[in-house]
Amino acid sequence: MSESNYRAEVDITVSFHDCDPMGVVWHGNYFRFFEVAREALLRSVNYSYGEMAASGYVWPVVDTHVKYRQPLRCEEVVRVIASISEYENRLRIDYVIRNAAGQVTTKAHTLQVAVNAATQEMCFVSPDILFERLGVKP
Repeated sequence: MSESNYRAEVDITVSFHDCDPMGVVWHGNYFRFFEVAREALLRSVNYSYGEMAASGYVWPVVDTHVKYRQPLRCEEVVRVIASISEYENRLRIDYVIRNAAGQVTTKAHTLQVAVNAATQEMCFVSPDILFERLGVKP
């Protein structure tokens, strides 16, 4: 994953309800952690989910990839880092989860595409509003 100018970090304390009977975070709950970091990232560029909807676009997740390196455990405090690595034709957000010792426990990414809310048509190029919020020219 490359270094990005568009980045947000959030600290999350693993809750009991996030864990499976083996005492580690159930794999599906990682997506909630990614979502918390993604929301912080989008807010940091003034393009929150509410602002997306107001701009006339929705951005569904169309693909995900996760590499679990080490388990996370109940009451562990972790840092989730989200960064934008692609935005021209789709929105790729990369994630890294680090434990309190700074070790990388998880790497992941999600892909989102813009869909015109009125027509339900997928955009093959990201809409101008995204470029505007990122402060770049299309």
